[in-house]
Amino acid sequence: MATVYERYNLHTTPEKFYIEACDEGVDAVLAIDRVSSEMTLTGKTDVPPSAVTRPICGIIGTIRLVAGMYLIVITRKKNVGSLLGHAVWKAVDFDIISYKKSVLHLSEIQAQENKTFLSMINNVLMTDGFYFCTDFDLTHTLQRLANTSPDFHEMSLLERADQRFVWNGNLLRELAAQPELHKFALPLVHGFIIIRPCRINGKVFEWVLISRRSCFRAGVRYYVRGIDSEGHAANFVETEQIVLFEGAKASFVQTRGSMPFFWSQRPNLKYKPKPIISKTMVHMDGFQRHFDSQLLIYGKQTVLNLVRAPPPPPIGQLSITLPHPFSCSVLCFQVNQKGSEKPLEQAFAKMVSGLNNGMLNYIAFDFHKECSHMRWDRLQLLVDSVSDTQDEYSYFLVNSEEKLVVQQKGVFRSNCMDCLDRTNVIQSLLARRSLQSQLQRMGVLNVGQRIEEQAEFEKIYKNAWADNANACAVQYAGTGALKTDFTRTGKRTRWGLLMDGWNAMIRYYKNNFSDGFRQDSIDLFLGNFAVDESDGASPLRVQKDWKFLTLLIIMLVAFSMCIVCFLMAGDTWTETMVYVMFWGAASAITATLILFNGHDFVDAPKLVHKEKMD
Repeated sequence: MATVYERYNLHTTPEKFYIEACDEGVDAVLAIDRVSSEMTLTGKTDVPPSAVTRPICGIIGTIRLVAGMYLIVITRKKNVGSLLGHAVWKAVDFDIISYKKSVLHLSEIQAQENKTFLSMINNVLMTDGFYFCTDFDLTHTLQRLANTSPDFHEMSLLERADQRFVWNGNLLRELAAQPELHKFALPLVHGFIIIRPCRINGKVFEWVLISRRSCFRAGVRYYVRGIDSEGHAANFVETEQIVLFEGAKASFVQTRGSMPFFWSQRPNLKYKPKPIISKTMVHMDGFQRHFDSQLLIYGKQTVLNLVRAPPPPPIGQLSITLPHPFSCSVLCFQVNQKGSEKPLEQAFAKMVSGLNNGMLNYIAFDFHKECSHMRWDRLQLLVDSVSDTQDEYSYFLVNSEEKLVVQQKGVFRSNCMDCLDRTNVIQSLLARRSLQSQLQRMGVLNVGQRIEEQAEFEKIYKNAWADNANACAVQYAGTGALKTDFTRTGKRTRWGLLMDGWNAMIRYYKNNFSDGFRQDSIDLFLGNFAVDESDGASPLRVQKDWKFLTLLIIMLVAFSMCIVCFLMAGDTWTETMVYVMFWGAASAITATLILFNGHDFVDAPKLVHKEKMD
């Protein structure tokens, strides 16, 4: 099987970078000309003795900024375990190295813009969750890998990778253009990976959880919602649970993703901005592309929509007859009519009904309504309702003799508004049910034993799924996940509610005042925006509207004067109240104007025009 080199030395001279592969028996050096940017393959004897040398862990790629080309490398890595005998690593530290020896050729404005772009790249790199393996393909599930041809396994890791999950694909484009350099090209996945040795009944097995975030329509919580014209959904994550025991392999795959039609939810200083469904886009085109792709890759789909939904017919299954030999089934639970999520659920259900596809089931479950007043045991209603479907979809299993026992024929596609907190809770419950069957079939669990009764493993399982929730939430929303107390303990606690409130406040601040920068960082990293080296107009030079500074100053001054007048009483109480009421009214009026013009006061993306993300 094709691999990527594992160890490197970076030799630097004023003219070139020499990246030496240090694997045993290898004489390969990647030479990068710092003037022409040309990449060539050479040998160790061509490295000048005068070069400055340091070890690195891998090449992420190259990117062009205002100052010219930059080389991005991994300088430190952490082993997270072994998957089927292959070491899996997390990239921990990075370095961004300029081809140019200085930035003296830049104007003051250009130098500042270059510094901003560098901080954007660093912002993405320091978002925890980049993983890689030099001799195993982390971008594919075990089932996809098992269904490939021998020729596929001979391809380089970069060529054979699922491009949805290669986060540095844009940065590796120069290496990708030259097949002889592919052994230097290290695909990175972004998300979460945990590998744990576990013991039940004295039998040791490996339990693995992998979440792969898609780099298509990637971004942050409020600036990237719905789908794009190609059908790529925001915050799409493929999560695979793997069990390895005495040569046998089992895998269960689920997906999550934003509701797949054209809708947005721009931050505007309000705690929860109102979602807006586009009136200009043709929703069914993108919707169809999304599910055509999902059905091709994963087979049958059961959509679990966990948002607040409109009142359904009596609890049960409703078959909608379509002008087609198939039908789509829609299952609804008792739900709440209120809230801004209702129109989204209605639109989703209507589009599923109009898809004319018997491969797609839709279930609306009002998570908040059903689980209100700490009744989290009611989640079992949803798990029980899809148990027959889960048994039909099954999972992937290969026995110790490498014989295929069963394949997974469909997936559950879960979503709430953010596809984070509620979604992760439901996914962990479905994954446990699948794991129960797998471990019994493999002979780890005895007949009649339940996973919930295995205290040591339950602790590992719950904490891993809670950590998965936190990782996905930080990468999309900027904070840890909500509701992780239930995932970790199986109970909803008051302390958990308090921590949810704290995280919600942090999310509010980040969503309004720092997510524009984070969105720009992701667009730059993924190649959605290309930097122009010329000294022309740059998106970074766009200035805020005059209202931003003027109204803010007036409100702060008025509020300050209100406090001062209250603390420093005048000659009479009436005089004091007049001053307090005047300045209080001034601050209230300006605060109202600021909220009315909320879109002008939030940190909005500058690099990619808003309409391109709707």
